[in-house]
Amino acid sequence: MVKFIIPGRGSYELEHLVMDVNGTLAVDGQLMDGVAGKIASLRDKLTIHLLTADTHGKQAAIDQQLGLTAARIMPGGESLQKAEYVRGLGSEKVAAIGQGANDAQMLEAAHLGICVMSVEGVAKETLFAADLIAPDILSALELFENPLRIVASLRR
Repeated sequence: MVKFIIPGRGSYELEHLVMDVNGTLAVDGQLMDGVAGKIASLRDKLTIHLLTADTHGKQAAIDQQLGLTAARIMPGGESLQKAEYVRGLGSEKVAAIGQGANDAQMLEAAHLGICVMSVEGVAKETLFAADLIAPDILSALELFENPLRIVASLRR
């Protein structure tokens, strides 16, 4: 669990980290350098969940690299499916990370939504749905190792 209090926003007791895969953790179906190690270091603090439509058909290899099994999102209504997944975990216990248009509702549903900049680009609705914007996925993952960074950015 990752706990912190943000003045003007309240208390956070995060148990789950839900992440999109393509564009967020991987580019063109290939896991970005350093991501596996960062995720491994967070597994003792948070339960890690991956959500994917498997755009590039390479999710099985990514799952193997991370030692996780991603939940597959079916074509059509992808944004809603991701949001429902977060709600099913208990939104108040969830942080979510994404960058694509189908991640916007997921970030809104999560107690803490983080949009990451990506070489694939960032959908404007996802940017506006986020509580926090990170320059890249490694920086976003480091926030959970150093939650005072989240507090510093979001305090009111």
